[in-house]
Amino acid sequence: MLVYIRGAGDLASGIALRLHHAGFFIVMSDLPEPTAVRRTVCFSEAVRHGKCMVEDVEAVFASSSIHNTENVTHERKCIKSRETVETIHHILNSGRIAVVIDLDDSILHKLRPDVLVDAIVGKRNLGTAITDAPLVIAVGPGFTAGKDCHALIETKRGHRLGRVILEGTTLPNTGIPGNIAGYGEERVLWSARAGIFHTHKNIGDLVEAGEVVGEIDGHPEKSAISGMIRGLLPDGMKVREHMKLGDVDPRGKEAEYLTVSDKALAVAGGVLEAICRLSDKTDN
Repeated sequence: MLVYIRGAGDLASGIALRLHHAGFFIVMSDLPEPTAVRRTVCFSEAVRHGKCMVEDVEAVFASSSIHNTENVTHERKCIKSRETVETIHHILNSGRIAVVIDLDDSILHKLRPDVLVDAIVGKRNLGTAITDAPLVIAVGPGFTAGKDCHALIETKRGHRLGRVILEGTTLPNTGIPGNIAGYGEERVLWSARAGIFHTHKNIGDLVEAGEVVGEIDGHPEKSAISGMIRGLLPDGMKVREHMKLGDVDPRGKEAEYLTVSDKALAVAGGVLEAICRLSDKTDN
């Protein structure tokens, strides 16, 4: 069964990892410049480096669909599309995950997956429709099950995390990051301005409260708390004001940054359950 996942950040990657281990073929799409901060557990890094590993699974960047149609002939677009699909199937048949850039959904339409999972987690629907695939599953707030998708997965930490919703919506987005060791909003690094982000820190580094983690056009960006850097944008990335630069885990040395999180695995379990419960929709 072929599953196409929109997004390749940390939650999407947890979903991909669990479904891959369950025997599904996985194709993921992301932006030309991925904005995921927990890069050690994100398959979006394949866009940046050509390939990447998350735990024991490798992902390979397949290709981009052609978006700028100026000076591109219809014949060349068809050839490019065919080459990309062939590359994807080669990657999948080798036991790996394929990652693509597919802003116009041309690769999605060419592949015709059995299941589409919207795991962008944009807090709103950015264009997914219930007709995009035989089975459409969305993750997080901004969707209505039965209208935008066949099933919806709760992403808010707590008793409902990972639950499958077949009618209605998830809990509303509070805009407040989940609590870890007593810290919520304080553990997230938000850009104070737009510009180019530079840092000499790495994911896994320990920082103190008030320590400079990076700078935007010469203006320092500091951590509000002490702990381990669990997520961080790459050096040299263009950012907008109030964009997530990274996050600091207050548990310090005890923090885990090389394996998929408990939250991502819980959400992934919900996606797997939804596929099993609604698998009749994928039967041709």
